[in-house]
Amino acid sequence: MNIKELKERLASRTPEILGSEAFAKFSLLLPLVQKEDGLHVLFEVRALSMRRQPGEICFPGGKIDESDHSPENAAVRETQEELGVPIENIEILFPLDFMLSPFGMIIYSYAGLLDLTDLRLNEAEVGEVFTVPLDFLLQTKPDLHYIQLRPEPEENFPYHLITHGKEYNWQAKKMEEYFYVYENRIIWGLTAKVLKHFLDILRSAPQVLDK
Repeated sequence: MNIKELKERLASRTPEILGSEAFAKFSLLLPLVQKEDGLHVLFEVRALSMRRQPGEICFPGGKIDESDHSPENAAVRETQEELGVPIENIEILFPLDFMLSPFGMIIYSYAGLLDLTDLRLNEAEVGEVFTVPLDFLLQTKPDLHYIQLRPEPEENFPYHLITHGKEYNWQAKKMEEYFYVYENRIIWGLTAKVLKHFLDILRSAPQVLDK
């Protein structure tokens, strides 16, 4: 192969996240609802019968299916399935940044507006829903704590192939965990990360709130 052939082969290549084909892909919606006192953010409480994270607070969302045309489509579908809101009552407002989880996931998220006129919870997944005034969240600074993630090589790891062997200086990663408290509700984990990102966007673009 010469340089001309190499250029022709790769001229139209679009870069992606290295290894992303092996990542599980999820999509969620941060739902806004209009109330008499202004906009609120809606949260779900996962059903206690759920195998994973029962009783925890989250946004509607889930794994992107092959039948989904896009991450946005998946966020709308999951919202419709979990809250029973007709698709025509779900409006995507704008995309948020996607997240790479240290546990092998790509999470796409969107801010959306819901009309809750016809709300029918999927009781197998959702125990209840509640809302928090957007103004309260914008004025609230979350508590910040950290989780240390340290590499643990497998038992038969080939230390003899790397510099310094078993004395190799593995770099630990510090992961931020945010906590929002509203009345008796604790919002944390991925939900709090997405919420904080959304609020930061609004704070950096105040003209959006004035319209």
